[in-house]
Amino acid sequence: MLSRLARPAAAAAALRRGLATTAQNNAKVAVLGASGGIGQPLSLLLKNSPLVSRLSLYDIAHTPGVAADLSHIETRGNVKGFLGPEQLPECLKGCNVVVIPAGVPRKPGMTRDDLFNTNASIVATLTSACAKHCPEAMICVISNPVNSTIPITSEVFKKHGVYNPNRIFGVTTLDIVRANTFVAELKGLDPARVSVPVIGGHAGKTIIPLISQCTPKVDFPQDQLEKLTGRIQEAGTEVVKAKAGAGSATLSMAYAGARFVFSLVDAMNGKEGVIECAFVRSEETESPYFSTPLLLGKNGIEKNLGIGKISPFEEKMIAEAMSELKASIKKGEEFAKNFK
Repeated sequence: MLSRLARPAAAAAALRRGLATTAQNNAKVAVLGASGGIGQPLSLLLKNSPLVSRLSLYDIAHTPGVAADLSHIETRGNVKGFLGPEQLPECLKGCNVVVIPAGVPRKPGMTRDDLFNTNASIVATLTSACAKHCPEAMICVISNPVNSTIPITSEVFKKHGVYNPNRIFGVTTLDIVRANTFVAELKGLDPARVSVPVIGGHAGKTIIPLISQCTPKVDFPQDQLEKLTGRIQEAGTEVVKAKAGAGSATLSMAYAGARFVFSLVDAMNGKEGVIECAFVRSEETESPYFSTPLLLGKNGIEKNLGIGKISPFEEKMIAEAMSELKASIKKGEEFAKNFK
């Protein structure tokens, strides 16, 4: 990817004091679910960035404490905590970017779809507030199951008459981060120099890493390729099991969420050539939502770069993902239509 949070030099620079800022480095970012396992480290990374001038933290508990803690960090971003539904409108007022990690995490034995009943209501409520109070903002949804929560977000924005598909993103960046890391480990490469597009959705077999498009070019025997692909698809479960009931991927997800937000803000500030994958409204396949590399710009998605040339193995994975993907999308759309 052309714009990355974690190029080592860039990551170090983002933590240093006295970074030069420009008039454009004035992103007003809200984190909804800021007290949670993803929300806290994500808010820390956003506070560290010179791109963020205002950081509004919302949750139903503990946000005054999280905001007070982060406000002592020696970076320019102004931090304020908002607590409970009555303070949500004020939190969202004037925001350019809203990131939503709110919801319950997976526990061992759970799929992302098992989270649906709880998280669907949370996302519908929060995005409804966004549609009312910051309809022009970029909406970045982390809350799982993303394959359903993005259709929910879209339907909510449609209900309010403010739908713009170029501004609603399902954050799948962690799949790309994992693919880059795992490929680098197997090939003895610097992961910050590896770029693997990951397309499709954000659950199990709908996660489709395009190893054939990896930069730099890499080759694996078919058995190793299948094992690598399976590990990327089930990496979230790997963390859930390792945490043994204490949560899901929070730190790596916070990192990936921050990477996506920084790319988006860079593009909004006029930086050219910023490309990230995300789960969005799409006409690239028979699925109405699909993740592909996107050229980002001042108004969100500038151009969907599509799938590109892929291997027969990858073509087969897309075909096999379609029924699950379409079912998850339909489930989200139907929920949103009945949501009051």
